[in-house]
Amino acid sequence: MVVAQSGGPSPVINNSLRGIIEQARDLAEIGTVYGARHGIEGVLKEELLDLSSQSAEEVSLLRYTPAAGSIGTCRYKLRPQQSEDFDRVLAVFKAHDVGTFLYIGGNDSMETAHKVAALARERGLDIVGVGVPKTIDNDVGDSEFKLIDHTPGYGSVAKYWMHAIQTANEENAGSSPADPVLVLQAMGRKIGYIPAAARLADPHREMPLQIYLAESPCTLEQMADQVNDQLRKTGRVIVVVSEGFDVGSLGEVRDSFGHTMFSSSQLTVAQAVVNYLNKVGLAAKGAARGNVPGTDQRHAMALASTVDLEEAYNSGQLAAVLAATGEGGYMSTILRNPGPIYDVRYDKVPLEKVAASERSFPAQWISTSGYDVTDEFIRYAKPLVGEDMLTMPLVDGRFRMTRFQPLYATQKLPQYVPQADRAKS
Repeated sequence: MVVAQSGGPSPVINNSLRGIIEQARDLAEIGTVYGARHGIEGVLKEELLDLSSQSAEEVSLLRYTPAAGSIGTCRYKLRPQQSEDFDRVLAVFKAHDVGTFLYIGGNDSMETAHKVAALARERGLDIVGVGVPKTIDNDVGDSEFKLIDHTPGYGSVAKYWMHAIQTANEENAGSSPADPVLVLQAMGRKIGYIPAAARLADPHREMPLQIYLAESPCTLEQMADQVNDQLRKTGRVIVVVSEGFDVGSLGEVRDSFGHTMFSSSQLTVAQAVVNYLNKVGLAAKGAARGNVPGTDQRHAMALASTVDLEEAYNSGQLAAVLAATGEGGYMSTILRNPGPIYDVRYDKVPLEKVAASERSFPAQWISTSGYDVTDEFIRYAKPLVGEDMLTMPLVDGRFRMTRFQPLYATQKLPQYVPQADRAKS
């Protein structure tokens, strides 16, 4: 079995990997589990880390290891015209007697897993492809929540923002005579689930909090008017704005998937908002200030949701079982059971359906004001953050995280440079 990770990491991505590794130990159909170093690029370069030979302790510590430091991730996309890349993937799989390929990621990753498995079948290779859901944006699946209710990773980032707004409110309340407006930028290029989670810090709407999603139906000018209206009432405002909120040109930098890398662009959305508010003037003395959390939103492990961790692990376990039983062409999924008490079940959905889908933030979950979310969203998101805090293992006061031994499979093929990398050089 080869397992790979793709796209931006999440706080719980490694716990899905742990679920795969630990479940595979009990499945006679699966031999060695390899981790492709840095996603599909690791397959292309034949860099396959032997995960079956790692100590049980290091594997168990994946629960407490954030982001993608264990086997790495990538943003390399296998495009239809890159026939040499596809040929190389199959050659590597054949050379190492690989029968199952698990890809942990979002929509693009599900498409890759589907294409690789389909091509293998065309070439007469018996390779089972299975997807494992991952994204902090919660944008995998459909807007009706029939393919997946929520993705592993989102609950932890939602918890991050719940606590971030609680502490930011204390800062703003204390420093408001000089800094009455605090603007915070949340991840979420096109979809508003992450900034929406700020409302979990204040479900009864007692804070002077305004939330602007990428989908929020207002302009910068309208935002300024709404901020000043709030200032006249409460003397201070906390503004949470999506990195995808339209403020005009940012000097965008894009990754290989074509996605805007907001933290790498020339101007951040938060700074654009701060600049505009200070330019038009505030209805209170002092100035607006900005704060732009970056990748800490997805690697602040101490704030990870224990619910999210459990669901990520179970998703990985199910994916390994699907692979072992030959049920390729599916993604393991999480579906919410009806009823007032939060409960989920684990199932499978066709990869091609996930790859072809694109979730949007429900319009009915955006308040009529345009700068808040409804109670329906709170009911949806609240169970995902859990009721307790993760207890991190410590050694000498520092976090103890997974450190795998560099036990790589012997390379059997000539060295290879991925097609897209050749164009760059």
